[in-house]
Order: sequence, then structure tokens, then C-alpha cells
Amino acid sequence: MIKIVNLYKSFGQNKVLQGVDLTIERGETLVIIGQSGSGKSVLVKHLIGIIKPDRGNIFVDGVEIVNLKEDELHKIRGKFGMLFQGAALFDSMTVAQNVSFGLERYTDYLPGKIQEVVEESLAKVGLKGVENLMPHELSGGMKKRVGLARAIAYWPEIILYDEPSTGIDPIRADAIINLIDRMKKELKVTSVIITHDMTSSYKVADRIAMLYGGKIIEIGTPEEIKRSENQVIQQFIHGQAEGPIENW
Repeated sequence: MIKIVNLYKSFGQNKVLQGVDLTIERGETLVIIGQSGSGKSVLVKHLIGIIKPDRGNIFVDGVEIVNLKEDELHKIRGKFGMLFQGAALFDSMTVAQNVSFGLERYTDYLPGKIQEVVEESLAKVGLKGVENLMPHELSGGMKKRVGLARAIAYWPEIILYDEPSTGIDPIRADAIINLIDRMKKELKVTSVIITHDMTSSYKVADRIAMLYGGKIIEIGTPEEIKRSENQVIQQFIHGQAEGPIENW
């Protein structure tokens, strides 16, 4: 579904991506792990054309997207839903208006149909009757669920999740991960999750890839990652201060 080939990106002297190669299969849930600041979010933003690479190629469903014009890129973005870190709801919009945002951009639904889909999407994530609330009236967990409802509303083929369990307590985080797993099974979507939460990673991933030093250094099933002989991976998954990864 997605193929990343030899991707490079620097910001000034900061070399963030240094030859990333990664293939994401249709219908799988791939979790990308790595330290804070390792480039996980930068990598995901390349997939929807928010950031352009210095060099390298990205294929989405067979289409090379790096050199697409904006109108062509807009069509590709319609394949994606995204749950941003912190949910990234529009503060001045109601819940319903937030959820309908993608529907209005990527579908030709009439207002009545949009309202119907908004209500269905909110019901899927366990939220009914909150359409007229404002984001400041929601808890952190509710904001995440509204963000997920917005991501799934127009039936995307791919959903990107940026630190979905960050900023909420462990119980609500687990509920969000369960929702992500359910969305995969119900909607048959390809899911890409970036996180440093290993508990969530093991629970939801088909495969886990580790980004370190600007490259994917290993990829495998949760069990394969647990058994990895790579000291960088072992240090990261066990949260140990001592090891090859610098902790300052």
C-alpha cells in the first residue's frame, strides 16, 4: 500500500531521515517506534505530502507522490485519515463540524448525508449526543475519540496515528488502542502508528519497525522485535538508560 525508498530529509544541519526504506502492506497495522525527536512524525508527514523529502521516493497505492502537483496530491490525501497527537481539533468548531471537516473536503455528500455520517462515525467510537459540544468541553480521551471519528468518517484506505496514547491516562490509552484495533477489523484499513509506547505496540501491531539514526534499523512481528539481538532495540523496548542510545 505504501513504499518508501531511500528517503532523506534534513533541516539545516539536523539530518533527520538518512535513507529510510520501508514497505507497508495493504491492510496491516505497522507501528513505527523510536525516541522522541528521532523523526517519526517527520516520516509520517511525508506520506501525505506535508513535507517534501530532499531526495527519495514515496509510492502510495502504486502512485509516486513526491513530485505530484497540489491538485493531484489532494486526491491522494483523500486516501488518508489522520489522528494527530493531542487530537488537533479546531477549537472554534463544534464536534460535528470537526468530524465533518474531511467529508466536506473529500466527498460530494449533501448536508443531510454529512450529518448522518458524522453521527455514525461518533457512534463507532462510543460517542453519541456530543455533536454540539465544543472541544474545551471534552476530556482528553473524548478528544482523542472525536479525532478518530474525524479520521474514519470518509472511509479512508489508510489511517495514520501520531502518538495515539500520549497525554491520556493508561485506562483511556488502552481504550483508544482497542478502538484502533476495532477500526482495522471493521473498516479493513491500513494503519500506521507512531509511538514510543511498547505496551500499545505489542497489543495492536502486525509488525513493528524501529527508526534510529535516520533509518529503519529493524522490522518484524512483535515477537521478533522482543527477541531481537540488536542492542539498540533491546535498550529501547525495555526503557533502559544504559546502552548504545544516548539518553541526553
